[in-house]
Amino acid sequence: MAQKPPSGTPALPATATAAERASRVRLMIFDIDGVFTDGSLYFTAEGDTMKSFNSLDGHGVKMLQSVGIQTAIITGRQSGIVAARARELGITHLYQGVENKNDAFLTLLEKIGISSAECGYMGDDWPDLCVMRQCGFATAPANSHPEVIQRAHWVAEARGGHGAVREVCDAILRAQHRYDELLAAALGS
Repeated sequence: MAQKPPSGTPALPATATAAERASRVRLMIFDIDGVFTDGSLYFTAEGDTMKSFNSLDGHGVKMLQSVGIQTAIITGRQSGIVAARARELGITHLYQGVENKNDAFLTLLEKIGISSAECGYMGDDWPDLCVMRQCGFATAPANSHPEVIQRAHWVAEARGGHGAVREVCDAILRAQHRYDELLAAALGS
């Protein structure tokens, strides 16, 4: 089991708003199934799985990275498709086939050297709760399990695989006052 990460930024009070929490995110971590995808798993006769990803979500991740926010994936399944998508998006912190997401989370924090208060996490089901409880900014897609929604600081209007990731990326960029500058650049201003 990983050691406790170094303390940097102190934890926020329980009364902190979602925007206050998002303003401190230096690392945004995502689950895959039900977050980056709609949660459906398509199996071929050979036992291979296929997943569908939303391009808006991918661009949101790239925008976070463009302002210096690191991104990561922690997922319980092992998939070459996820590895390919992570490479395409420039996500270098990829933890697949993880049975205990908390161990992977603590290892990641230690590797990067930041506190859990500076992390955001988007998950949709019970295996995500252990990490969500520790993050400064716990988020969930609209169609997450009710227990996850109840414990999230912020819930997207979109469903997993249908823009929820992009929504949380936009929320972080707005909270950190970077959204308008990126929009202006996209408009050629």
